[in-house]
Amino acid sequence: MSHPPPSGDFPAPRNADPGRAGEDLIARYLHAKGWQILHRRWRCRWGEIDVIALDPTGGTLPTPTLAFVEVKTRNRRSWDAGGLLALTPKKQAKLWKAAGLFLGQFPDFADYPCRFDLALVVREGTTLAIADYLPSAFEQ
Repeated sequence: MSHPPPSGDFPAPRNADPGRAGEDLIARYLHAKGWQILHRRWRCRWGEIDVIALDPTGGTLPTPTLAFVEVKTRNRRSWDAGGLLALTPKKQAKLWKAAGLFLGQFPDFADYPCRFDLALVVREGTTLAIADYLPSAFEQ
């Protein structure tokens, strides 16, 4: 089940990297919903997690939930369904491993329920918009 994106489009900063601009948009969106942004662009040997945030409502769970958010920013007519097809099983496995390392490094979060969300951002010219936000986009 996807959540409706926020209303309105957002101009990307001039000369901004589209991927970073999309991540910035999603971080602002989640923060505006009351989420606590814990880390952005968290890196480890398995790669990078774009946004790590604490969802106070837990989505479908009754308790706060730790969300590992993968952000895909694409042009409107991308070949990979707006980034959806880029979340391959190989990419999912790397995100799982990276999340495990994060929880090992920050054990205070180890008891929280966790999920992997996917945010799809569309870029048209210099304008960004959230095309879709998919909580629990994949499971192991």
